[in-house]
Amino acid sequence: MHRTRAFTAIVFCVMLATLATFDRDGSSAPDFAIAQSPAQDSTDLDQILFVQVLPPPKGFKNAKEAYSLSWIPTPIQRYCLGKTHQNCASMDFCLRTTTPNVSTCRNLGSALAHMPAYPRDMSPRRMLSITLFPPSTMQGFDLLQKLAETMPRSSPQLFSMAARVKARVRLTRKPDDDDFSVLSILSAAPF
Repeated sequence: MHRTRAFTAIVFCVMLATLATFDRDGSSAPDFAIAQSPAQDSTDLDQILFVQVLPPPKGFKNAKEAYSLSWIPTPIQRYCLGKTHQNCASMDFCLRTTTPNVSTCRNLGSALAHMPAYPRDMSPRRMLSITLFPPSTMQGFDLLQKLAETMPRSSPQLFSMAARVKARVRLTRKPDDDDFSVLSILSAAPF
């Protein structure tokens, strides 16, 4: 009995809401506006990304290597060469943080003092990375795989000018952060 009344009340409310959206002439013109989230600011760009080959995860049969592509801000690229992903990410963090006295930044020592501050309008606003797993139908993925075949297998992997690809990326700017996706691989180092 109570369920029937509740169901009838819900149906009645839905019908009222539906009728309220029609004008007297029968056209559907709502008297209200639905709030929409602000559009994200996305741009397609050709960028140089640094490549690292990640070993297959342990315990998975037939697992293949994955490829980490890192978009490193121009001001710190030269400081990241010969460094690991974690070292470069730490430098990037310490240049952006408002609390440089955290242990991550203290461990960088005087090297941080020599690094330039990031310009306000820089793209990306921080180091961004994405991991790609084969197989992939992405245009140019074969170029990435051929480059990976020529790279030395060291652990940990270090950033190198020889391990880069030129890629078409979609940069999405958000108020609080940047994000990117790789649309295609255009060419592999050397350029």
